[in-house]
This record gives sequence, structure tokens and C-alpha cells, in this order.
Amino acid sequence: MPPHLFADRPAQPSQPGSLDALISQTRRLRGGVDAVRRDTVVDDNDAQGRWQRALCDLAVHQLDDLREHLGQLKEGLPPAPVLEELPETGPDAVAEAEAEAQQTRVGSAEWNLLTDEVSWSEELFQIFGRSPEAGPLPLDELGSTLFSEDQPLLTAMVTACLVDGKPIDGEFRIVRADGRVRTLHMRGEPVLDSDGCTASMWAVLRDVSELRRSQRAVRESRDSLQRRREIAQTEHRLAVELQEAVLPPWRGSLRFPHDTTGALDVAAHYLPSATSALIGGDWYDALELPDGSSMLTVGDLTGHGVTATSGMAMMLGALRGMAMAGIEPGPLMGWLNQLLETSVQPALGSALCCRYDPERRLLSWAQAGHRAPLLFRGGSGRALVPPEGVLLGATSGAAYGQAEERLEAGDVLVLHTDGLAPRRGDFNRADGTERLLALAPQLTAARSAQECLRMVVEEFGEGRREDDACVLVARIGG
Repeated sequence: MPPHLFADRPAQPSQPGSLDALISQTRRLRGGVDAVRRDTVVDDNDAQGRWQRALCDLAVHQLDDLREHLGQLKEGLPPAPVLEELPETGPDAVAEAEAEAQQTRVGSAEWNLLTDEVSWSEELFQIFGRSPEAGPLPLDELGSTLFSEDQPLLTAMVTACLVDGKPIDGEFRIVRADGRVRTLHMRGEPVLDSDGCTASMWAVLRDVSELRRSQRAVRESRDSLQRRREIAQTEHRLAVELQEAVLPPWRGSLRFPHDTTGALDVAAHYLPSATSALIGGDWYDALELPDGSSMLTVGDLTGHGVTATSGMAMMLGALRGMAMAGIEPGPLMGWLNQLLETSVQPALGSALCCRYDPERRLLSWAQAGHRAPLLFRGGSGRALVPPEGVLLGATSGAAYGQAEERLEAGDVLVLHTDGLAPRRGDFNRADGTERLLALAPQLTAARSAQECLRMVVEEFGEGRREDDACVLVARIGG
């Protein structure tokens, strides 16, 4: 029997190149192998030539697969999936994997129909996990090693080869004596005698188990990624709809109470993150209360998506209800803390709640781990001194202080959540508070809250944040 030609020696490029270069190299190599295959002259007595041509066919198939995979890689890598915890690998499993990796992946065989002689290469014995002393399998026993559902395929291929003289090209799975399952790609053709009858059948069998396993993993990962994308799109749509249903749909400034000295002129805006991939739990609100005072609030719950927006809706609904019931900002924060602590979805949140009395022009406010309001007056600005208050949901039974500030006509208040300014970047660049305070001359000279809000949005931009944010501006009327 002719010596076996190895077709699975690893080829490594001398230098790493771009994907385009690798694709071009693969295309050229494929063309060279195809030329060798076409130039191979085979006759019935040239067993060496038959093996060579079969191996060229296999190499062409593998190069086509490689070029396809490189093309998919060029189109763009999907986001890395979440890795599941892998089972521990013992020494036996490692040794088994190494032994499997060292096995030759290509073997050859010939079944002589006239003499019943069977010839297997040494590599084919390794693929089947069969000892050479046991001898090669006759053609009528080869099917006994296959999966039951693959046996009809092998029978059809062999019958077509022996009866109709058709070449063999197909795959089937075998179960080795050690219980391992392998996938083999079989290519071959009949050898005819001088009368044109089939005298023997030869074949080259390649173990493609690892290739098919990789292809299956890629397919399953692609399907899983597609499902995750569809779920993410649905959750994003629901989060957006919930946010739009809860946050006030303002288009311009609001003034309340109406026709009252010292009334508030209010404007607010939601700024999405740079990616807009996930909606956060940021909120803003302004509400006229039954006693003629006004409630101003901004806040932020941890997390993104439907969970965060549903939690935000719960918190904002509770806040509105307690403000309408006349609860002051300090005690109100305590109730919000208890509500968040006992909610089904645990989370942390920061919040700022203000109550403004227009008759006395008195601002009463409380905060829970949130930035203090910024007060702009007479061309300058400052942050109000915050009362005591920890993050909502952080401590059971936390107490929240309450501060007061007397306001004047023309004063501007700016309330915002943390996502307004980038968290990373140039350390020499001023943070959000400093940048807002630098706008003091323009803000105090503005004629409306809407004009002030436009200045803030222009300063911080619509798409330069890592997280979404809310800004609320209130201007005290004369």
C-alpha cells in the first residue's frame, strides 16, 4: 500500500498580518492547491495519485472554510459573551485532551472487492481507536461503528460508489471502542477493472470533529447573541416607554403658582448617555402643591434598563404622593429610604427634594447622598450647604436633615444628577460643579429658566456623557 500523505501539518505565517492579508494568502494558497489537484493525473493503477488527489480535495475544502471564517471575522467581532463558570479540569482530562490533540487526523483505506482484502493506514487505526492487531474493518462491518441515524447515509454512499461508480463525499459519526464520538469526512471513489466493473474502493477519511465542534459553537454563540440582542432591544423599548410615561413631558418653561409674586419659572431636560444603549433611573419633577408651595426634585437609582426605570417610577410616584400630602423634605427622604429598603428589587439611590414657599421665598430642602443645589445670584454662584443625608437604601432607619435658604427675585437654582459631567478624562478639566459655577454671569443675566437650561445643555453637550443625566433649572420671579 502506498505511504500515506499527511495533509494536516500546521502552517504558520512567518509574520502576523492583517485580516485582508491573511484572506489574500488563503486565496492564493487555495489556488495553488487546486492547480496541483488539476495537474494530478490518475489512472486505475496509480494508487499514489488517487491518495494525492483526495488529499488535495480535502485541503481545498479546509481552505474554503478558513477563508469563510476569516471573512466573518473581518465583518466584525460580536460583543464578548458572558463567560459561564467552567468545570474543573483534572489531570486525567488534561492527559486525554493532549492525547487526542496528538492523534493524526487523516487516514486512508482500500477495500478490494475481488479478494476481500482490506488495507488501512496506521493513522486510520488511530482515528477509529482500533488496534492494528485487531485488523481493519471489512466494508460490511464499517457501518457497525456508526451512529444508527448515520448508517443509512454510509450505505447510500457505498452503494452509489460500488454500483453506479459515483465518488464518495460525505460525513458520518462513529463511536470508538473507548466510547468517544468522532465525526469523519470520507472522500473516495471506485477502482474499475479492465471490464469496467468495480474491483475495489479506496477512501481518505479525515477526523473533522474539532472543526464541526467549533462551527457548532460559533453557530450557537451567534444564535445566543441574536437572542440577547432581541431581548435587549425589547427591554430598551420598554424602558424608554416607561420613562416617557413617568417623566413630565415639558416643552418649554413652567410657571407656578400662576400670577404670584416670587413664583417659580421652571425648565428641565433629560440628557441621554453617549451610547443611549440603556436607560438609567434618573428623574426630575416639579409639582405645584395644594398649599400654594412647589416641589422640585431630581434623583437617580442605580442600574439601567427596565429594572431601573420601574424603580424610578415607583420612587417618583411615592415622592409625589407624600409631597401632595404635605410631608416636609426631610421626613419625606426617610420614607423613601424605607420604601427602597423594602422593595423587591434592592437598589441604591440618590435624591434631592426641595419645597419652595413663594410668599416667604423660602426654600426647604433635603438630600440623600446627592449633590446640593447650586444657587446663582448677582453674577456669581455657590453650592448650598447640604444637611445630613445618606444614600437611599444604604442604611436602615437613616435620619435625614433639612436645610432652609431665603431666595431673592432673579435667583437661579440648578439641580442635576451625577451623569451630567464625564467621570473620566482630562484631570485638568474642571468637574461638573465648577463648570456650572463658571456659567454664573450668563445664568443670572438670563431672562427665563428655559434660556438658562439651554446654556447648561450647550455647555455639557448631548452626547459626551458616560451615563444619562437630568437637569432642572428654577428661576425666582420678581
